[in-house]
Amino acid sequence: MPNSGDATAAELLVKKLTARSKTLALAESCTAGLAADLIARLPGASNVLWGSFVSYTVDAKVKMLGLDRAAIEKYGPVSRETACAMAEGALEKSGADFAAAVTGLAGPGGDGTAVPVGTVWIALAVRGGETGAQVFHYKDSRNGVRNSAAEQAVKALLTMI
Repeated sequence: MPNSGDATAAELLVKKLTARSKTLALAESCTAGLAADLIARLPGASNVLWGSFVSYTVDAKVKMLGLDRAAIEKYGPVSRETACAMAEGALEKSGADFAAAVTGLAGPGGDGTAVPVGTVWIALAVRGGETGAQVFHYKDSRNGVRNSAAEQAVKALLTMI
């Protein structure tokens, strides 16, 4: 727990979005809503959090976010391309001002590709702007990877906004 005087990244994010009257949407795969939960547990979150697409499977990414199945098959579900497409899909479907997407391989086993367990891509998109992504490699338990990725997504959004 942070010290009582220390604001968390999620608290600062909600304050910044509120001050700017901006909204946020999330597209979460391996984190399955954990990033949204970090924000939603805070007072004032309903003013800034549009919602989160929990697109855990390839089929969900295609149906919920409008991703191209052939592109996911080409690049893989855990890739820069898929993460960016997820963030852009969240922006398009929600109408929010900002979006973050998280896709990764939390383990404990692999998915049959060369992607190592603990690999997570986090993408950020802003309406009318560019989309970017960064890869992270976590060495932790399944839920440790998921929690770290959710926290990193919130920190990345805070930095972007």
